Amino acid sequence: MASHDQDLNPRAARDHGGGLDGAITAYGGVRADWIDLSTGINPQPYGVSGLTPSDWSDLPDHGAFECLTNAARSFWSVPDGAAILPVPGASAIIARIPALAPQARVQITMPTYNEHAAAFAAQGWTVQPGGPAEARVIVHPNNPDGRTWSEVDACAPLTVIDESFCDISPDVSLIRLSQRPGVIVLKSFGKFWGLAGMRLGFAIGQPDLIAQLNDLTGPWAVSGPALRIGERALRDTGWADETRQRLTEDAARLDRLVTAKGATLIGGTPLFRLFEVNNATEWQDQLARGQIWSRIFPYSQTYLRLGLPPAHGWDRLEAAL
Repeated sequence: MASHDQDLNPRAARDHGGGLDGAITAYGGVRADWIDLSTGINPQPYGVSGLTPSDWSDLPDHGAFECLTNAARSFWSVPDGAAILPVPGASAIIARIPALAPQARVQITMPTYNEHAAAFAAQGWTVQPGGPAEARVIVHPNNPDGRTWSEVDACAPLTVIDESFCDISPDVSLIRLSQRPGVIVLKSFGKFWGLAGMRLGFAIGQPDLIAQLNDLTGPWAVSGPALRIGERALRDTGWADETRQRLTEDAARLDRLVTAKGATLIGGTPLFRLFEVNNATEWQDQLARGQIWSRIFPYSQTYLRLGLPPAHGWDRLEAAL
């Protein structure tokens, strides 16, 4: 029987999507030949344009940070009592959060995004899947199964609510909890907007907690281009509405295509789908021979996760299946 127990060993290899270089080494071709479905990144990213020479040459000033945080407050309906810290990607702040409290126990329900457990373990915390704990991490919606959480789950003195994939379903957001003591809500710009390479994320919580994180990240943590593009994208609510509709339709199309080949849908979000298959390694191998890279997991023999293909990739995916 397949095991779905995720390894809590802090020295275990960190398993992620991506890794296309390894796939190319194993199966051949060049990067331009491949379609990478191993991540949950929007295949039609927000358009990047309008940057000025000073965005690249000047140190970002306070005004640019303020414009970005004002746009973020409006887009996510951040409570007045919460502060917002732009950061160079959600993973950068995940690594720093364990330093906010003395080493103790952190509850992280598995399986989930493994950087949280790795970050806490690296700073001496005891990572456990359940039981009483001084900190808790909930990934909302969860990666890889799409599970959502409720307000009662945010119950530890230090609670991290990772909403990296929540922008596709803003109605389920727990952003209202960001004004509670000890709660930090994380947002990622790489998933919904499809700009993972821009490295932009946000930590949202009580001002004193966010001030501590700001001290840990230092000045000018976010680049000038990321500040400008981030503000513009957060104010473009029309693009966001249209994108949610398209992602929902494409996710349903992916479900029909993959389940017709014998897989069973067991979870996910409109940005990625989690399927149960008879042998995940064999499915990944078959797709890779068609130069399509997928995501499998070291803790499961049957989990296959697929992101959405770009517009030109649907026929290739069907042929590879």
